[in-house]
Amino acid sequence: MNVEDRVELARYTTLGTGGSARAFARPRSAGEVEERLRFADAGGLAVATVGLGSNLLVADEGVDALVLKLDGDLLAVAVAVDGDRIRAGGGAANAVVLHRARDAGLGGFEFACAIPGTIGGGVWMNGGAYGGDFEHVLERVLVAGAEGTGWLTPAELGLSYRHSDLRHGQVVVEAELRLRPRDPASIKAEVAELNAQRKAAQPTNRRTFGSVFKNPDHELTAGRMLEACGLKGHRIGGAQISPKHANFIENAGGARTADAIALMQEARRRAHEQYGVDLRHEVELLGDLQIPALG
Repeated sequence: MNVEDRVELARYTTLGTGGSARAFARPRSAGEVEERLRFADAGGLAVATVGLGSNLLVADEGVDALVLKLDGDLLAVAVAVDGDRIRAGGGAANAVVLHRARDAGLGGFEFACAIPGTIGGGVWMNGGAYGGDFEHVLERVLVAGAEGTGWLTPAELGLSYRHSDLRHGQVVVEAELRLRPRDPASIKAEVAELNAQRKAAQPTNRRTFGSVFKNPDHELTAGRMLEACGLKGHRIGGAQISPKHANFIENAGGARTADAIALMQEARRRAHEQYGVDLRHEVELLGDLQIPALG
């Protein structure tokens, strides 16, 4: 079994921070995922999965866990025989799936152009953007665990806004998306428009992990709220809240995960102080990381 020791995770995250994983593996099939999950279970090791490294903060001290990065067959994308479904491995990039859907004349996944991650990560957090999310295109998901592998429906996944009931130790190895017929040229045009909107509003040319906080139940989005709190450009150590969009944290040079956590804590404090809102983070925390409760 090919399991590596002490692999640095910073190079696998879009923010470029974080320490090493106690163990690291690249399973290439659902069977290999099960094998490595059983290995971790037998050794009492926690398990986490890294996709393209977005939406992820890894502790500077590292992670006492087996970290999986899906490979091989788990990157595959295929159009199902009945013509309105896409089957994709959990490690497949959303961008690749979107391109295959467009080529097949299947629409409904255009929102994913704004989510620079994988299918597995999208299912894990019910990723969404521009009015769409995974819940509304998922038919079923193949999930592996130490005890075995089986298909789950969206209802069984417990999907809600930026949330699923999946937990570390469960790995999305395949997903089936049910889409709808649409002219490829129309898909291409909408994706171009959405990408232009994203580029105009977000720091797409900076190292970030994506949106920091979920949008609260408030007239202001998280970004607008933090902008009103005067946080654009606020810097701690090597990390700064984006001058372009206040719901993003940039690696401004030599950032540590601790710097990003400190910025998140300050952002939550100001939002609570000024608006009485308790912002909840969207980013996944890996390792011994905590956002202190508001006093």
